Amino acid sequence: MYKILIEDIEKEKNEGKSYHYDFDNEIPEIKARIRASLDFVPLGDIIEAKGHISGSIRLECDLCLEEFEQDLDFDIDEMYAKNSLYEEYGQETEIKDGQFITDLNGAKEIDVYDLLYQSVILQLPNKKVCGINCKGDNFAKNDSGFIQDERMAVFKSIKIEKK
Repeated sequence: MYKILIEDIEKEKNEGKSYHYDFDNEIPEIKARIRASLDFVPLGDIIEAKGHISGSIRLECDLCLEEFEQDLDFDIDEMYAKNSLYEEYGQETEIKDGQFITDLNGAKEIDVYDLLYQSVILQLPNKKVCGINCKGDNFAKNDSGFIQDERMAVFKSIKIEKK
């Protein structure tokens, strides 16, 4: 749906082409409101995508399992090889610390959904917590005082036979 033709980028020569997107829960797999300003610049056999992404994403807290909103505000800098640069390497090859080049293998377009999805996912924290004071109170406590995840209750009914 949101694909950018490489020939449109190359028409602009060294200036490249600018795009602005405003997505509201339109990217599959993530619940997010994203505003993106992206510049695609042709550099010979490589296309550079630079820009800024802002907005918010709905996440589930790892402690209390409640949904919360996390703000997004970061820059991206990605490179795309129009033709296969290194056939012996896989889909992506590291260029320098923290920067990868995606091989388009002769494709005629760049998928903006994929670029934004990957960029947002890489910016998410490893541990998603709704707030500094979250104590995980949505879990049920058993008689011994331990916190139990209600989703794991199904495992209590499993019978293991000893041989």
